[in-house]
Amino acid sequence: MAATAANTSVPSRHAPMLIIGLLFFIFGFVTWMNGPLIQFVELAFELDTVNAFLVLMAFYLSYFFLALPSAAILRRTGMKRGMAIGLFVMALGALAFGQFAVQRWYPGALGGLFVIGAGLALLQTAANPYISILGPIESAAQRIAFMGICNKVAGILAPFALGVFVLHGLGDLKAQVQAADPATRSALLDAFAARVHLPYLGMAVVLAALGVWIVHSPLPEVRSSEANAAGAGGRDSLRAYPHLWLGVLCLFVYVGVEVMAGDAIGTYGRGFGLPPDSTKLFTSFTLFAMLVGYVCGLILIPRFVSQQRYLAISAMLGVAFALCAYATSGYVSVGFVAALGFANAMMWPAIFPLAIKGLGRLTEIGSALLIMGIAGGALIPQAFAILREHHDFQAAFVAIMVPCYLYILYYAMRGHRVDLGAH
Repeated sequence: MAATAANTSVPSRHAPMLIIGLLFFIFGFVTWMNGPLIQFVELAFELDTVNAFLVLMAFYLSYFFLALPSAAILRRTGMKRGMAIGLFVMALGALAFGQFAVQRWYPGALGGLFVIGAGLALLQTAANPYISILGPIESAAQRIAFMGICNKVAGILAPFALGVFVLHGLGDLKAQVQAADPATRSALLDAFAARVHLPYLGMAVVLAALGVWIVHSPLPEVRSSEANAAGAGGRDSLRAYPHLWLGVLCLFVYVGVEVMAGDAIGTYGRGFGLPPDSTKLFTSFTLFAMLVGYVCGLILIPRFVSQQRYLAISAMLGVAFALCAYATSGYVSVGFVAALGFANAMMWPAIFPLAIKGLGRLTEIGSALLIMGIAGGALIPQAFAILREHHDFQAAFVAIMVPCYLYILYYAMRGHRVDLGAH
């Protein structure tokens, strides 16, 4: 089976890639709703920025807590059934979020987002190593780039969908709420919160239906213990793979900067006093830049440039764009933040296969540790939300982003190969 996974002809990989591509579309649609969702909860639950950013905290922390249990589940169920279970869990979370949002009970709504994230943790723990080892590990970044295109197309659509069904007339509604008496204010907010129920109910139905379909799909099982064994050297402990642990930290800071550029961009734009009806769509601009970056990566890797070299170039672009955002203001500064999407695009596709390379039978647990690194999307934006309360928001932004990109640059140039020759 190993040889099958690594050496299968390209046509035989088309069906699995399209199925996993559909799952990455789902990842993107659900994940990138979080940016405009911050503006939804701010108004619906009458929150300040720090508490509204708990949307990201609840969603991304679920990866930290559920990634290792996900690996245990996958060892029992296999990747295919594990993916289906993940979709069912996400459906339950969507139902919970919609219901608690209507009731305007914020802890319950956050719980729903945590459950959605838990389902995604299971899906990601299975799908990322699956697509990495479906073919040669050296070209894994190219395959993940295709997945990223599916992910970011969905991410571009998600803010517009939420804008049409939930956030339409946001600026006018805020003005009405501020001017209303307490009874009218409560009625307006109840009606606004209720807008989210039907979209999330529909999402739950679609996710459950996809789970049933995945079970009966032609998606083959891939045995990572054989397909990714090159260079394992008989090492039985993950402690013998420092490139994996450095990769976990690299994914932690990467997801943090990705979420900062994507989900926090609306809050960043509001720091300049830009109107809410514009800022609610800023996430889509970042994701469009990421889509362009994925297309470039798909073309260039590995034919013209290695995945590790492209990662280094991306990190340097990240530093440059973050500094340019700090040196400018208004829509120009927001434009540089959106351009970070281009710099970020090929980071996950490059980091993940570099970090799991040669893990063999330890691939699932190594993948789970990497998925735990997604918690960076919870902690790094929350640090920004807190710092902007006490410091200039642009200074807080650049102070967080630049060190993160510098560490990614280190991993691209040195960290991914620190244990070469250790065996």
